[in-house]
Amino acid sequence: MLAALSLAPSYAHLLEAPPRLQAWPAWLWIEATVRHGQFVMFRNLGGPIDVAAVLVLAGLAIVERRSRRFAGTLAGAVLFGLALGVWFAVVAPANAVLATWSQGPAPTPAAFEAVRDRWESGHAVAAALKLAGFLALVLAVTGSAEPERRRV
Repeated sequence: MLAALSLAPSYAHLLEAPPRLQAWPAWLWIEATVRHGQFVMFRNLGGPIDVAAVLVLAGLAIVERRSRRFAGTLAGAVLFGLALGVWFAVVAPANAVLATWSQGPAPTPAAFEAVRDRWESGHAVAAALKLAGFLALVLAVTGSAEPERRRV
């Protein structure tokens, strides 16, 4: 459930990106994304859910270490962990710059396109990693109909 809740906002970012990148003028992107809190709930709920998902998936991989589900659960944990790492390495620095743009109307910052592209691409890469991680988890759970043999 945590993996799905973590994937959902990342996938939403991915689905919303084309118009933000292709159709929105800079002022609209800044107004919607930075100044009017469109993504506040992504931060307030999504951040803790992302961290919890990585921790729970790592725990699940440990629990499944002797089962046929181990490879898939480990892959899921690693991919969700990588997605969180991408967020910290790529998106968080862009967020720090965006925070300086939140004060009142102003001309479009000179670095607008670079910061916007970093922010959008970081979210896209994180979404792709989470999607792959979720697929690994689904395959781990549904992969084999053969009963598992436990070692004694």
